[in-house]
Formats: sequence, C-alpha cells, structure tokens
Amino acid sequence: MKATVYNKEGKEVDSVSLPKGIFDVKLNSDLLHQVVVSQMANKRQITAHTKDRSEVRGGGKKPWRQKGTGRARHGSIRSPIWRGGGITFGPRKERVFEKDVPKKMRRKALFMVLSEKAKGDLLVVLDKIQADKPKTKEIAKTLNKLPCKENSCLIALPEYDKNLFLSSRNIKKTGIVEARNLNVIDLMAFKYLLMSKDTIKTLEKTFLK
Repeated sequence: MKATVYNKEGKEVDSVSLPKGIFDVKLNSDLLHQVVVSQMANKRQITAHTKDRSEVRGGGKKPWRQKGTGRARHGSIRSPIWRGGGITFGPRKERVFEKDVPKKMRRKALFMVLSEKAKGDLLVVLDKIQADKPKTKEIAKTLNKLPCKENSCLIALPEYDKNLFLSSRNIKKTGIVEARNLNVIDLMAFKYLLMSKDTIKTLEKTFLK
C-alpha cells in the first residue's frame, strides 16, 4: 500500500510505501471495542466519594434510651436512615474501574485504526513536519493547504518538538502527539491523521520490533 506525500504547500511531491504490518490489518470490531472500553475506563478519574456511617462525624452517643420513650429505638444519629447520617452504597473513591488488556491486543487495535485511516484516505503524509519557532499562523497555513483542511486532524510527530507542540495546541480541531504515544482513543477522536515520512519510520521501529 502506498500513500501520497505532500509538501507544506499542499502539492503532491512523492509517494511512500506503508508497512503492511501496521497499515494493512483487517478490522476486528469486537477486539477494537474491547480496547476502547479498556482505555476509556483507565482514563477515568474517581472524584465522587460518600461517607458511610463510620466516617461521618458525631453520633457516638445513643440519642435516647432504648425503652420507655415511646419512640423507635436508635443507637446513633449517623445511621443511614437519619438525615445527615452515613450513605449506604454511595460512590466510593476506592472503587477500581481499570480494565487490563494484553499488549498484543492493544497494539493490534492500534494497527486496525491506522489501517482504516489509510484505506479511507484519511491518512495525510507530509515530506517534513517542522517549525523553526513557535508560530501558530504557519502551522495553520500549512494545514489549510492539505486534504485535512477544515476537518479535525491529529498530528503525529516522530519525536517531541517543543516548537510544533506550542504552534499547534491553539488550533481548533487539531491535536498533536508523539508517534510512540499513539493510541486508539486519540486516533478515533480525529477524522484525519497527519504524519511525516520520518513518523512512519518511527512507527516501524517502535511497534514492529
């Protein structure tokens, strides 16, 4: 499988062969769904937390004697049936939502999404991605000349580049990530994937060892 290579002016200048092991993997929707659910669960932050009767302050003294008052018997004003008492079966921060998926499955799911991008003409390859200085205007200008213009686009870099990260982080519907950190969730959140020829080499080195 080959992909067209563009320059920063949006002109076709070359073509590049895409490694079959990454960009020609058959889609397995069940496997992909399992990995997506796992990654979404692992990103989940637990903030909701309620106190049970042992954690609510006060309530150590019996509110009234056991017999003789005519009222129902109670041992603590922090019982769950009292207003201001502990909560029964409420959300707890100790709950673990993490779902573990084997590395091979995660990697295969990633290749599936990359393959679908390539087959659907949603993969845009640049001859070079660089920024001499952090200038949002220049990156936005380049993006508008490429097939991904006016659509959401994820830029995959071969390695961390501070200027590129600073230049692109304020562009609407645009994300940026290092090739080694690519994941299914990020890829599916953006319509187009933009990468350079160097990024493809980095993917081969990282994932096809």
